[in-house]
Amino acid sequence: MSEIYNIKVLDKKGNEVSLEQYKGKVLLIVNTATGCGFTPHYKPLEAMYEKLNSKGFEILDFPCNQFAGQTPGTDEEITEFCTLNYNTKFPQFKKIDVNGPTATELFKYLKSKKSFQGFEGEKADLMNGLLAKIDPDYKNNSEIKWNFTKFLVNRQGNVVARFEPTHDMADVEAQVEALL
Repeated sequence: MSEIYNIKVLDKKGNEVSLEQYKGKVLLIVNTATGCGFTPHYKPLEAMYEKLNSKGFEILDFPCNQFAGQTPGTDEEITEFCTLNYNTKFPQFKKIDVNGPTATELFKYLKSKKSFQGFEGEKADLMNGLLAKIDPDYKNNSEIKWNFTKFLVNRQGNVVARFEPTHDMADVEAQVEALL
């Protein structure tokens, strides 16, 4: 059994959930935010979820407030925002930290399997400039750089890709479909 299935996380109500329940599914694990320039990613994520969920695809949404305080609300407020603005139906978990000493076991594991891949696309220069000011060594560590970093996990539980928030969502979907 893959190590990822031994990890437990908290649902938005604080109940422990074993990732083993997702065994055999293709997973896209995302750290999200409600007040970020990348928040509109919820729209293509929900469209992908609706299109591919019946084929064994799950999106696991982990709100995080570590990047410029862009997710200040409670778990209930975050869920309400996502439901009202993006009609999200994929599982949303308790707000977490993805970096530093309070990072969850799940994100420590994901980062150990796939390090920073670099920014690309139209917002790459903006993100490179921003991150260089925050952490001059950002290109050389596996820390999550910003909201909407996505990890793709295959049906065997292996982390096969990491997509930075500037990555083209059409390519993310194509790689998900290839695993299904």
